[in-house]
Amino acid sequence: MSDRPTRLRQFFARLICARAGAGPRIEAAFAAVPREIFAGPPPWSISAGAGGYVVTPDGDPAYLYQDALVALDPARGINIGEPGLHARCLAALDPQPGETVLQVGAGSGYYTAILAELVGPDGRVIAYEIDPALAARAATNLHAWPQAELRPRSGVADGLPVADAIYVNAALTQPSRAWLDALRPPAEGRPGGRLMFPLHAPGGFGGMLMITRAAGPAWPARFVSPAGFIPCSAPQDEAAGRALTAAFADGSWRLVRSFRTDAPDATTSWHAGDGWWLSTAEV
Repeated sequence: MSDRPTRLRQFFARLICARAGAGPRIEAAFAAVPREIFAGPPPWSISAGAGGYVVTPDGDPAYLYQDALVALDPARGINIGEPGLHARCLAALDPQPGETVLQVGAGSGYYTAILAELVGPDGRVIAYEIDPALAARAATNLHAWPQAELRPRSGVADGLPVADAIYVNAALTQPSRAWLDALRPPAEGRPGGRLMFPLHAPGGFGGMLMITRAAGPAWPARFVSPAGFIPCSAPQDEAAGRALTAAFADGSWRLVRSFRTDAPDATTSWHAGDGWWLSTAEV
């Protein structure tokens, strides 16, 4: 019979994936990765939302297997993100066995390990973490997943390797050009690479936007879920942040269907950035 931590993980994975509408591959990946490895030594600080954190009374792993944020650095509000949100996003991004995935913002490596489970031993996960202490923790924690490589630097830089998918865990007011350039171009019979990142102002809320690279200036895009992440360590546009906050306020983000780099069309534009815009029109 399975040991108790394994049974806890299996039920946790089944529950969050059922709620998120994620399939068996995502469930199996969550069930395979022990969250306690990445949470650090107990006691753990579990998010209570606006009420801050509640500290666990001991090191029982059951406290970690709930759909809640677990603090990595409570003073800075850095956490292992909400599992249900990530299950929903990973189901949409759909990393496949053998693919190369870039992750920006690895934290202590928990979702890096889940990505590694999804791409399998023939795939590759290259994870970027700019915080030196977290990067060191992640490198140690990921020892059991040799297909995962931790790079202790920014993931918002030119020269990123070509990727089938890019999964960003820090918010920006615009997609990085480096990410768009790193997406694998479409080829005969297969679509291009996929990018998913949280689009919103620093300290605010917005949505997880998925963009699929296509030929031409119009690429399929949609918001997968509302989201609120710590800001990315990259230049942020304050005016764009204010405009995004206003745009998200009325729920119209659900209508976005494409990412475009041509001249904006006032009748279908949901939000226009610097050289790019989001449209409610299909590609």
